[in-house]
Amino acid sequence: MTHPTHYHENLIFSPGTQVVALRDVVGQNGRTLHPRGAVGVVVRAPLDLADNYRVRFPDGVEEPLKTSEVALLAKHKEGDIGNSKVTSERNDLYERVILQCIIGSQAYGLSDSESDIDRRGIYLPPADLHWSLYGVPEQLECEKTQEAYWELQKFIVLALKANPNVLECLYSPLVEKATPLAKQLLAQREMFLSRLVYQTFNGYVLSQFKKMQADLRNQGQVKWKHVMHLIRLLICGTRVLNEGTVQVEVGEHREQLLAIKRGEMPWGETERWRRQLHVDFDTALANTRLPERPDYERANSFLLQARRAALSAELP
Repeated sequence: MTHPTHYHENLIFSPGTQVVALRDVVGQNGRTLHPRGAVGVVVRAPLDLADNYRVRFPDGVEEPLKTSEVALLAKHKEGDIGNSKVTSERNDLYERVILQCIIGSQAYGLSDSESDIDRRGIYLPPADLHWSLYGVPEQLECEKTQEAYWELQKFIVLALKANPNVLECLYSPLVEKATPLAKQLLAQREMFLSRLVYQTFNGYVLSQFKKMQADLRNQGQVKWKHVMHLIRLLICGTRVLNEGTVQVEVGEHREQLLAIKRGEMPWGETERWRRQLHVDFDTALANTRLPERPDYERANSFLLQARRAALSAELP
């Protein structure tokens, strides 16, 4: 099956785009020139969503149409194919959560009275939903309760790419739910660790600090909580390479990190610490025993096992 067409809901279609009219095009005499569903081409795009498109139909007729009166042809033809919202609306996928843990400040040992409780984990959809025309969402999110659960394959792919949030989920000390299948995954979580941790963690920190330096120049301030978590990420990444495990709790660095969070550590001192941590990270990369790449075959084997488990109505 081809991937469904995705675009931002506020996208303005450019001239030349094929669209479908969502209302009848009626002439001056009241006669329908083109019925609802007719295909035309955008010849003039609006400056904003409140303005009209001008759409030309095959016979040369042009009609102004509101943004709510046109649909992208490719998306219109798909209908609900690949629309995982259909699956979500018809099923309680939260019942299929196999791993639920707490990450963020609570797990790092950096929480205070204002800290949220962030729950993350994995869900495994039933096979018939996964195979359906509609598919399943890659992630379940509930903003009200600060919960998010990745579909198993999405989770595994992110873990193989050394996504920090996903790796921390695998190593969180605060596990609230783990089915037997999830426990099997946790028992072999080291298969996801590789030297890619260096590229992923280091690259993210460098890009974010570059933005913060710009904020400091232009606005004279930074979000200290974000600075703290970037420093924490460097510490965590270095430990992964040195120790072959993800140590989620910050341990002896707690007070220094909280000082950054409160804005008590000067920017220059924070920068010096960051630069030293990058040096430590480089040294750890040079000496690490972790493989160049994670164990794709082992991860794939577990995924296939889980897919077979999803064939049953109830998870084992």
